[in-house]
Amino acid sequence: MKMIQAIALALVLGGAATAHAEQPIQRTDLIKSDIDVPGHEVVQVRVDLAPGVLAPNHSHPGEEVAFVIEGTLEYQLQGRKPVTLNAGQSLFIPSGVVHSAKNVGNGKASELATYIVRKGAPLVVPAK
Repeated sequence: MKMIQAIALALVLGGAATAHAEQPIQRTDLIKSDIDVPGHEVVQVRVDLAPGVLAPNHSHPGEEVAFVIEGTLEYQLQGRKPVTLNAGQSLFIPSGVVHSAKNVGNGKASELATYIVRKGAPLVVPAK
């Protein structure tokens, strides 16, 4: 019986990993912690985008520092020209600025997004 349970668990976990890997945008929460600024917290997230995928216009209730871990991402900040970043480059996105990110490379692109945001506010606010 334990062998059957082990096989069933392996199938479920394997299927979940496959489904997870096929998502066009995958967010992995890394850390969330209070900081010394009253009413604010730091949140760090890894964002993986499949080739050609666009993270549509959105904003955040605080500042973001986006660091490209791998691949090539094009960022469009409202009112500015697009900026293309490669692995090892970073970008500061001011609080409330509507922006998007698109994987313009041939393979997966990943960013490490670090936010200093108002505590309790939704992290991602879709643009209207």
